[in-house]
Amino acid sequence: MTATVEIAQRQRGEEPPPQDARHVGAARHLVAAWLGYLLLSGMKDPVMLIVSELVTNAIVHGRGSQVTLTMQLEDGELYVAVDNDGPGKPALQHADDDAEHGRGLQLVEWCTVEQGGAWGISDGGSMVWCRLPAKGEGL
Repeated sequence: MTATVEIAQRQRGEEPPPQDARHVGAARHLVAAWLGYLLLSGMKDPVMLIVSELVTNAIVHGRGSQVTLTMQLEDGELYVAVDNDGPGKPALQHADDDAEHGRGLQLVEWCTVEQGGAWGISDGGSMVWCRLPAKGEGL
């Protein structure tokens, strides 16, 4: 399953317009529906958190015009990737306890490892992916 949305192009440091934020909620709904279809509803919470963080990061920090969410079930693993067509490479930050930002990829890493999976950033830097062992009544 692949879904691509158009987002407003911006300059570095410019805030995304409010209408782009709706794509995060739409991605969560898409994840819930797709996992339900695959009878993997038990994975809904961690996958929705991962997708929410990755889509938010792509919208807020990416400077491209599109964000693409890809999810595939293959060989007992759920593959999730979020890609944007902008320049730059996401980097794992270690935010201070009182920092208001900088925890998105930490949450993705924690959630992925907690589920027994792996995650990474593509060589080109525009895509963050994770693989999770598929768990649910559909297997």
